[in-house]
Amino acid sequence: MIIWLASYPKSGNTFLRSLLASYFYSEYGDFEFEQLKKIEQFPVNENFEKIGINISDKFEVAKNYIKAQEEINKTKKLSFWKTHSSFCKLYNKYNFSDLKNSLGVIYIVRDPRNVVSSFARHNSKSINETVELLTNDLATGNEKNEVEVYLGSWNFNYNSWKVFKSSNRYLLIRYEDLINDTENVYIKILKFINNLSKLKYPININKIRKVVKSTTFSRMKKLEEEQGFEESKVNDLGKTVKFFNLGPKNNWKNLLSSQIIKKIENKFNKEMLELGYL
Repeated sequence: MIIWLASYPKSGNTFLRSLLASYFYSEYGDFEFEQLKKIEQFPVNENFEKIGINISDKFEVAKNYIKAQEEINKTKKLSFWKTHSSFCKLYNKYNFSDLKNSLGVIYIVRDPRNVVSSFARHNSKSINETVELLTNDLATGNEKNEVEVYLGSWNFNYNSWKVFKSSNRYLLIRYEDLINDTENVYIKILKFINNLSKLKYPININKIRKVVKSTTFSRMKKLEEEQGFEESKVNDLGKTVKFFNLGPKNNWKNLLSSQIIKKIENKFNKEMLELGYL
């Protein structure tokens, strides 16, 4: 069954995946980029091609989201899947997923003022263009010619996944807390996975500490410098934009104009208050 690792882009999903991949898919907790391939992204072309869907027809793709997830769940095994999609109705008709095919969700959220600068750099777009994307409830995106992802706005994306709260299958993690109190938040995540799966994976504190040590931002950045990272993007000039840039040191106070800050805070006031960002 699928446990979603959901987030708006540039909100810490890669860090979350790294923590889980090195815990579940390594013997001793030593992180390497290769482990991230064990936690795939949904949706991508392959999810639909393997069940015979024409990926050039976006309506047929949308219509078959559930079928694609049923195919994933045929293994009956617990699996983690990354997504930046909102939990929404595609074209107001087709569900992104349902509670039958989803065991639960770990949703990671980040202060939208820091998301803006990070996302702008990742996409080689201006801050103004990125703010327009963040505030667009109908926003879509895609990665490297894969099928469209229905992002929605930052707050629409965040609110949409709360559908899992009523069945106690929802865990909200703030990126800032995961960075500042990694070990304790990490243990909380593992306990949530145990409760969802009923499999009772042992909580190995020594392995947890090894994972935390091997997934620091400085080490991830160094790994990218030495090996490259396939999730980085190439800009219009053909230059690779490094994925790991500022990380926890990304500070909106130094990067955004007062006008942009005000626009973000006004648009997302309710959610930012709820999350303790204001």
